[in-house]
Amino acid sequence: MASHRKSRPTGTRAAGIRTPALATAALTSVALFSQTANAAPSADEGRPSLAEVEKKVDDLYRQAESATENYNAAKEKTTKQRKRVDTLLDNVAQRTQKLNDAREELGSFAAAQYRTGASAPDTATFLLADSPQDYFDQAQLMGRLTARQKGAVDDYVTEQAATMQERRKAAESLGTLTDTQNDLQTAKATVQKKLAAARVLLSQLTAEEKARLAAIEKQKQEAAALKAAELAKQQAAAAAAAAKASAASGSGSSSGSSSSSSSSSSDSTVGTKAAKALAFARAQIGKPYVWGATGPGSYDCSGLTQAAWKAAGVSLPRTTYDQVNAGTTVSLADARPGDLVFFYDDVSHVGIYIGDGMMIHAPKPGAYVREESIYYDGESGIHSVVRPA
Repeated sequence: MASHRKSRPTGTRAAGIRTPALATAALTSVALFSQTANAAPSADEGRPSLAEVEKKVDDLYRQAESATENYNAAKEKTTKQRKRVDTLLDNVAQRTQKLNDAREELGSFAAAQYRTGASAPDTATFLLADSPQDYFDQAQLMGRLTARQKGAVDDYVTEQAATMQERRKAAESLGTLTDTQNDLQTAKATVQKKLAAARVLLSQLTAEEKARLAAIEKQKQEAAALKAAELAKQQAAAAAAAAKASAASGSGSSSGSSSSSSSSSSDSTVGTKAAKALAFARAQIGKPYVWGATGPGSYDCSGLTQAAWKAAGVSLPRTTYDQVNAGTTVSLADARPGDLVFFYDDVSHVGIYIGDGMMIHAPKPGAYVREESIYYDGESGIHSVVRPA
């Protein structure tokens, strides 16, 4: 990518949650299953094992998603730059027209002098000069100009300078547009390359290997669901404790009651927006993941979260790299419905939290928008949680 690209954000991962015994057992089962798949003999000595194929495919999808966010950023920048170029070109056209009008007025003075046989065709001299400044340097000629002629000369000089400046800006902006378009094409090619490599690997699997891979995926989902259930219990217990503490302090001072009322009103507003965002996200379940898509028929991960919060009246940036900074970071234990859950060190994936350790997200190529545990790729995959409103 070009050197001017914004670097990817880094940050502290969300606070970890202790893995419950049941979830640990399920994760151990997945590991054993994967080891068995890895140990299984291959029909072709040169072929990678099933576990190796699984890892390579997962890595390629991750890389493709990261490249997709780079593509989204380049596309957004290209769109903005193209608008700037269009504006500058419009300005150049308007300035050129004004310059032509000023030139015509000077020409009319020259023609009038020629018709009357005036001995000092000052405006004609101006038009033949190498530059307006050359003409101004001829003080003896300027001294004989009428006030109207001087005004025409001033207008011409002003418009010529402004036109040249707008043309320079337009040329520079066109150069920047070319750079961003090159970035866009590079990111696009990277995504396509990673996805093509993943398709090739999957196409080489036998029917039996595909079945075993599906079984491993199912066990991963079951383990993730157990961890999500444990998080839901923890959050429910914390909420009950908070409610109990609030009830116990209900007889506090009037100022305290006023502050509590204000806080409750604010929480209600946030909750209403979050509910609208979630309602939109749920309505998209079943629509395909398409990299670079923002709806309405398909989405990528950040396209879905942006569209969901837009439905709630909140404008989010386009990419995960920017969305992670568009709100207040909260701990995983304090996550509420509507919060954004970000994944991986490069912050290349995002989902919208729905509670009970679950989220709605657009997972990856070949998949559809769906509800899934936030632990779908393990606890270590969770980067942070952000509350947009």
